[in-house]
Amino acid sequence: MFGTRTSAFLKLSKRDLKYDFPASIVVFLVALPLCLGIAMASGAPLFAGLLTGIIGGIVVASISGSPLSVSGPAAGLTVIVLGSIEKLGAYETFILAVVIAGVIQLILGIVKAGMIGNYFPSSVILGMLAAIGITIILKQIPIAFGLNESHAFEFDNGGGIAAFTNTVMSSVNWGATIICFLSLAVLIFWPKIKGLNKVPAPLVVVLLGVGLGFAFQGTGLALNPDHFVNIPIVSSFADFTGLFIFPDFTQILNKEVWIVAFTIAIIASLETLLSIEAIDKIDPLKRNSPTNRELVAQGVGNMASGFLGGLPMTSVIVRSSANANAGGKTRQAAMLHGLWLLVAVLAIPSMINLIPYGGLAAILLHTGYKLAKPALFKQMFGKGLDQFIPFFITIAVVVFTDLLTGVGVGILVATFYILRANMHNAYHINIKPKETDDTSVAVLTLAEEVTFLNKAPIQHKLYNLPKDVKTILIDGHRSKFIDKDVIDVIKDFEQNAISKGLDIELNEVTFKKEHRRRKQKLKKVV
Repeated sequence: MFGTRTSAFLKLSKRDLKYDFPASIVVFLVALPLCLGIAMASGAPLFAGLLTGIIGGIVVASISGSPLSVSGPAAGLTVIVLGSIEKLGAYETFILAVVIAGVIQLILGIVKAGMIGNYFPSSVILGMLAAIGITIILKQIPIAFGLNESHAFEFDNGGGIAAFTNTVMSSVNWGATIICFLSLAVLIFWPKIKGLNKVPAPLVVVLLGVGLGFAFQGTGLALNPDHFVNIPIVSSFADFTGLFIFPDFTQILNKEVWIVAFTIAIIASLETLLSIEAIDKIDPLKRNSPTNRELVAQGVGNMASGFLGGLPMTSVIVRSSANANAGGKTRQAAMLHGLWLLVAVLAIPSMINLIPYGGLAAILLHTGYKLAKPALFKQMFGKGLDQFIPFFITIAVVVFTDLLTGVGVGILVATFYILRANMHNAYHINIKPKETDDTSVAVLTLAEEVTFLNKAPIQHKLYNLPKDVKTILIDGHRSKFIDKDVIDVIKDFEQNAISKGLDIELNEVTFKKEHRRRKQKLKKVV
């Protein structure tokens, strides 16, 4: 089906293991705090984030055709997840929507919809990601100051405004604040230090947070128990199986579930396809990942994640970049990172619970900044208002309402600019003076495709020619199709021009009628 042998899905390479094994360790160290942080920001159980990373590594990577892609919980879905859990009222209902979203992605892959990303304006997609970044920052501000976790998630669907307001309504824990801001400094400056930057910055953040958490004990900077990660301790097989949450299939006919499912499927697919495109660009071997197969892999992964109580997943650029930079060669690096996450959950949960939320908040603040950095706004403004306005409006609507509304409004605004450009690009007019007298000649050249959308601007242009224009040439020799409405405008203008004594010439102005049944050619008037 996908142009490769099914047996290759799980085929491991001993030759590449010397590259993939160390790369998998690096990816694991980057993924662990991200999985926890994204689950925290999504208002989901922390184990759900780890479970999603495990499935993204072991299941998705074994099916995906991308050699470097790493899948797991994505920062770009946190707004949707948090709002959807609140909207649906129960986590069991939400994960049913994740299962359905996986089925939709599977179908999209089977029908070869891997090019779906090309049909969304890039300005809207970038605006969506920037808005998610801003929302993540707003949501993490309370946690950065060590405020009660319950306050951190009291914000309207997609906005985060109330979460920001809560920062002035609660007392600050300075120990958590110090951990967060020192962690931010590490994330910003550590990658710039030669030699040391081989150690992943998120790992340094985790170690720093754990160390300061111990150092602050018994002082005025001591952290409270609710300032630390708290995943269940697994001491038996029964404990392990008890971690899983299963969907409430009685809600299968709930309309809201299907709305959430389609939202997750579309946004997750777009984010995955964008990530795959970016990952292929940084691949040293410049391999091309099959997008349809990737959608199938993501669909299977989300079905499995939702069924076991995990979060929706995508291919994520941060972990994938870490994989490429660490020298990963094949899919087995991503698969092994999923295995290490599973081992960590089973073997060292007590160590994971030593990680303070302040460090995770710093990672998410840094992630949010990278999604919405000022350079992006400058870049979009430099592309022109037709790109910047849909971009900015998408951001504003997402931040103050919700993601789906924001994307919808953004697409409408971008479509307006596309239609506006189309209306003006369908023709070109050139007015030049005659050499023999004081009059001018207007030459209106039509493009290859002239639709009914171009009727109004062409009509306006023809009937508002300068008064010194006495000769008009309408040239359609390049046109493959001219809409009948436009032909009628030209015919009416022809009669109007003749009645005023103007010279008008119609050169090869034709249109196709009733599925090319016949062509009509306007009479040339000299």
